Amino acid sequence: MNMPAAKIEIEIATPAASAAAVVAMTPKRPPRTQAYARLARETAVRVIPPLVVIALLTLIWELICRRAGSALPPPSKVFKDTKELILDPFFDHGGIDKGLFWHLSASLQRVAFGYSLSAIAGIGLGVLVGQSVWAMRGLDPLFQVLRTIPPLAWLPLSLAAFRDGQPSAIFVIFITSIWPIIINTAVGIRNIPQDYRNVAAVVQLNPLEFFAKIMIPAAAPYIFTGLRIGIGLSWLAIIAAEMLIGGVGIGFFIWDAWNSSHISEIILALFYVGIVGFVLDRLIAGLGKFVTGGTAQN
Repeated sequence: MNMPAAKIEIEIATPAASAAAVVAMTPKRPPRTQAYARLARETAVRVIPPLVVIALLTLIWELICRRAGSALPPPSKVFKDTKELILDPFFDHGGIDKGLFWHLSASLQRVAFGYSLSAIAGIGLGVLVGQSVWAMRGLDPLFQVLRTIPPLAWLPLSLAAFRDGQPSAIFVIFITSIWPIIINTAVGIRNIPQDYRNVAAVVQLNPLEFFAKIMIPAAAPYIFTGLRIGIGLSWLAIIAAEMLIGGVGIGFFIWDAWNSSHISEIILALFYVGIVGFVLDRLIAGLGKFVTGGTAQN
């Protein structure tokens, strides 16, 4: 009778021992304080160096421009002169007397429309040039010539054609940003590995399936490189175009401030232009990283 009891005792004890072993093998999670400390260190490594550089440059700027006879105002005077614009960017007194938010918003709307058109047309033409030898021979020389024309050189022609500032500015954005999108897309299409094409032939993909499943995913890193260059050129082009077409827009705001001798307002507007341009670039870079799974350059 003792033997069965011992057997039962062993069978009951064995699962408990196994559970204890499993618990013992489970790695311990690091405390939250350590995770927060690591995150803080990583953030500091990225944030502190540029802040230090900006602080040093601002100090040098302040020291140089505080001297008598300086042509440019120091940062302290810029803040004093533009304090109302900084604290209230949403005012609207009618006409062109608006806060910086409305000027930036008008510029961004033009950029969004023109850039979207250039992205659609640029990717389509890039695929055509990259996939077809005849299209490349016929169109590539033309593209190489047109892309060297400065953005503002297109503005008089667009004004003559559209007879209105809004579509003219959008056309300037379109014609300026389309070339890097076309060129990078074509390069990406031509660099698709031959193995991919062989697999597509074996499984008998039709042209639409080959475009969606092979061509676009393989060329996506190149396409997003062109899109990043294009968004930067779009933002540059609209600032220059708005200086000439007038109306509401950050470019016109800068030109109007120059005509009114408000140098501090120009400096503030340039600061906003740089910040918005940086954000646009990061947005396209982040989208490219998400779409390509991290293979696009960031």
